[in-house]
Amino acid sequence: MIELFIEKVWNVWLAGGWTMIPLAILSLLIYSQALRLLLYFSARQHRQLPRDTWRRWVSRPQEAEGEVGEIIRYTQDEVRSLGDIHNRFAEVVATKLPVIDRRLVFLNILITAAPLIGLLGTVLGMLVTFQSIALGGGQMSEMMSAGISQALFPPEVGLCVALPGLAMVYLIKRKRAEYEAFLARLESVTVQHFRRSFTVAPVAIPARSEAVAPVGASLVPA
Repeated sequence: MIELFIEKVWNVWLAGGWTMIPLAILSLLIYSQALRLLLYFSARQHRQLPRDTWRRWVSRPQEAEGEVGEIIRYTQDEVRSLGDIHNRFAEVVATKLPVIDRRLVFLNILITAAPLIGLLGTVLGMLVTFQSIALGGGQMSEMMSAGISQALFPPEVGLCVALPGLAMVYLIKRKRAEYEAFLARLESVTVQHFRRSFTVAPVAIPARSEAVAPVGASLVPA
């Protein structure tokens, strides 16, 4: 059963013409990039970390571990104001998220290109079909069959490559949003901890119970 399926798929790829070669390369690029991003998010520590644990780490940064621990210590090391904390978290976001965004843009370009290459195969297949009609002869039916195959199979394969890629992009965007939300929550908890730690209670000034001796008065009792 599996051998029959593989044989049918192989025949489709052969009948689709030379445009099936860039489609095969494109599908490898799409799914390798998508899997790479999904593995990147699955390896992030915040997904398996309980909320109470990382909130405790904010209060005791020396106990923090892993990637989250590095972020906590970096955003609290030698900070003197709330502005320093916000700047540190802005640096973390600027380091982590743009890499993901660039890969997502590249992945979207690849997914968009798959149906377009399939459309190119359709145009080329129609040209082969019309050429066979113009030439005529005994090989006309054979050339028409090859042209129709080249016109139909590439767009079908292009859509089959692009649709799962779109689903994977949606999943990656959702994981990116979760990671960004976690960094925002971590920043909020760090700011609250900073406010509690550096709030100093006002010092009460004791009232003076004795009158001030006038200038020039003797300080030695009579």
